[in-house]
Amino acid sequence: MTATDPAEGPAWRRRTQAEQRWPASITIAVLAAIQWFLPDELTVGPRWLLPVIELAIGVVLIAANPVRMRTAKPALRALALALISVVGLGTAYSVVMLIYNILTGYHTANAADLLGAGAGIYVMNILTFSVLFWEFDRGGPIERGLGTDPFPDFLFPQMTMSGDMVKRDWEPYFLDYLYVAFTNATAFSPTDTMPLSRWAKAAMALESAIALATAALVIAKAVNTLG
Repeated sequence: MTATDPAEGPAWRRRTQAEQRWPASITIAVLAAIQWFLPDELTVGPRWLLPVIELAIGVVLIAANPVRMRTAKPALRALALALISVVGLGTAYSVVMLIYNILTGYHTANAADLLGAGAGIYVMNILTFSVLFWEFDRGGPIERGLGTDPFPDFLFPQMTMSGDMVKRDWEPYFLDYLYVAFTNATAFSPTDTMPLSRWAKAAMALESAIALATAALVIAKAVNTLG
């Protein structure tokens, strides 16, 4: 059986060329940079702590699969899950502390600083969930490339289109998951890509709730400060 055999079905359901790592690596670097520049009261421990941990894990993962993600080992999968756990912890803590500070009296009367912190956390929310969606859909990027799980957690529109409307070798890559996370956070609901599994539905609901709460509270507080 070969990857070009028509009997194998669409690319997203069969073994294909391994996905490139650089889009996810850049996203992690951007996340670390945002965490570094957040106010101290919105970060876990020293501002450098989580960014250093994230970048250190990221370097190990890049060294194992520098260009395309072909090497599948339990230790590497554990590191990838550790990375998303650290990223998720940092984002969750920043969201909670931002909401807490707004509700109890934010430390600064400067609306620009408040909007800047809120915007940073809003972007962190999108980037965090894009990595989470990418890392867990059908077992992660390496498993998707191997075609081991035919049941998707996210139904992309290309998966339901006829052959004359989508390339036969189409399969979801990181930028597709980034787009899903972006539209879910801005529309506060799924748009063109539907969650199928329960964890995917819960994750998208949580991302929307965080985005809505962050945007509403930050804007309301900033308007009140300006007034």
